[in-house]
Amino acid sequence: MQFQILKVILWSKAGFPPRVVPFEPGMVNVISGSSKTGKSAVIPIIDYCLASHKCSIPVGTIRNACSWFGIVVETLEGQKLFARREPGDARQTGDMFYLEGENIEIPEDNPVKNMSAEDVRRLLDKMSGLSQLALSTDEDPGYQSRVSFRDLVAFMFQPQYIVANPAVLFFNADTTEHREKLRAIFPYVLGALTPKMLAARWEIERLQRSLRRAQMALEQSRSAARGWGKEIQTWLRQAIEFGLIPADTHISDDWPTNVGLLRSVIGADTRNAFVTVDSIEPTLRQLEDLRVEESKAASALGEARQYFKEIERLLENSQDYGEAIRIQRDRLDLAGWLRTRLDESEDALGTLMAGKEKLVALVNALSGAEIELRSQPAMSDTFDRERYRLRKELEDSAATLTFIRQQISLLEQKSEAVREANYRQDTISRFVGRLEQALSTLDQSERGSDLDDQVVALNAQIDALRSIYSAAHVDRRLANAKRRLEAIGGTIIPQLDAEWPNAPIELVHDDLTIRVIHSDRSDFLWEIGSGANWLAYHVVVTLALQRFFLEEPLHAVPGLLIYDQPSQVYFPRGFEVPDAPSAPGRTRDQDIAAIRAVFETLGREVVAANGRLQIIVLDHAGADVWGDIPGVTLSEEWGGATKLVPPEWLTVGGI
Repeated sequence: MQFQILKVILWSKAGFPPRVVPFEPGMVNVISGSSKTGKSAVIPIIDYCLASHKCSIPVGTIRNACSWFGIVVETLEGQKLFARREPGDARQTGDMFYLEGENIEIPEDNPVKNMSAEDVRRLLDKMSGLSQLALSTDEDPGYQSRVSFRDLVAFMFQPQYIVANPAVLFFNADTTEHREKLRAIFPYVLGALTPKMLAARWEIERLQRSLRRAQMALEQSRSAARGWGKEIQTWLRQAIEFGLIPADTHISDDWPTNVGLLRSVIGADTRNAFVTVDSIEPTLRQLEDLRVEESKAASALGEARQYFKEIERLLENSQDYGEAIRIQRDRLDLAGWLRTRLDESEDALGTLMAGKEKLVALVNALSGAEIELRSQPAMSDTFDRERYRLRKELEDSAATLTFIRQQISLLEQKSEAVREANYRQDTISRFVGRLEQALSTLDQSERGSDLDDQVVALNAQIDALRSIYSAAHVDRRLANAKRRLEAIGGTIIPQLDAEWPNAPIELVHDDLTIRVIHSDRSDFLWEIGSGANWLAYHVVVTLALQRFFLEEPLHAVPGLLIYDQPSQVYFPRGFEVPDAPSAPGRTRDQDIAAIRAVFETLGREVVAANGRLQIIVLDHAGADVWGDIPGVTLSEEWGGATKLVPPEWLTVGGI
């Protein structure tokens, strides 16, 4: 994968212009400098900008002074800028800025979030061409989840605590989670398991699930057919009983003959076994007529019952009204007395009423209540007569309905032929249906059914896919890939300061380490002494892996390696101390020669890669160690006022 660092960028919290550290693609870029200049922060900054799940940038000076961190990378699609905000007191932040183009211009001001870290991880996965399928087909794959770009950084970075560590060979492999995931992805990374093979593995799993379902269904079908076959003679006797086959039919022990007889039942005219319609038609017609009469009688009874209820309500209202008029009459019983007084011409009441006419009008009005009261009993009598009539009609309708229903009940009790005919028809129909289903099941299980064809087709598809993927196939390819890798490593070891330059090595991917093969024994890396050996084998394995990746077209691992202070095993106190002691039995010149051999080996690899491999080395060693080596160039030299974070950034705000 073409993915090389062009720039590392820091943005200042105090508003200073961005700090840009340049790198040259296709070369060994050296950042040389003394201690406490920021060299060991370069790998964490690059890792953080590549959407790591935590921020490992050292706290203190760098994080206090910087607001954003960024990198510009060169890819086949052009340049891409990945920037990420300093997380403050948080473990990390998902705020990121992404920009792409032919030639990216670094923003002077602090970037503004336009993408999340999760978005960047998906983008990097897409750029690397990784499969989206998990390594395991289980619902919960665990460490066998799909390979991501974040898994591949294990092959890119060799920080100070890893580069000569006898117990850990790869970046982040010192934690259980990353170690187990790295073990799982090794076959994929080495090409023993390709995306095509992984897709075939998933398809095999899907087809196997379908095959298991089809085989189960087929076995159930055959089991049902076998169980049914034991009762075949019972079926034949029942068919004779129903009149579906002649009564004199001979039932033998021959399976094909008996099956043929049952097949004839399916094609027989089953109407011959039923009671004829003519024999039961009069009864059915009489029952139909009675049902019609029953419906009419029930309707008439319902109407009479409703009318009777309405009359009952009218009578209740009439009685209530009469009581009200009676109370009114008692209160206004003046009409008769006033009429008597009007006949006396000299009566004082007539004089007070201002005339006989007004008094007559009052008398007439008062008499109205008495008239209404006298009419009320007549209305009540009329409704009572109607109520009695409706009651009789209701009783007659109920009696009629009861009589009709009794006739229906008696007719049904006497019509055993109808019930027996219906029962016989239903029984024969069900028998024929079960027989037809049983014969169909027999055909499917014994005569090349669809399930048989489906099982054969699924097995054929699985066999075809097994030519693409199988566990044994992956193991063979993995073994071949490891042999290739070990052969590459065997050509690199003699160039370095290893104790056994001619001893072959074996990559033990399950333990994520190597084993040095001697004639009489084999030693794991952690069993070997000397930091020089540890450094040599770290360089050998990482370079051999990169050469292996470059030989594979469009491999997912970026052609990028970063080593932090490989010289520490020779000069723990740094090259800035001229008289620093060397290891026992060695001179300073020998140590310098050993470090120079490392740079020469790195230079040869980038030259041979023709621009497809970039290496960054962060070290105390100066140009007197690595100068004039083909493929090696100075990126920056840090010391004094030149550091990763400019000193003026630290003088603002008391930083």
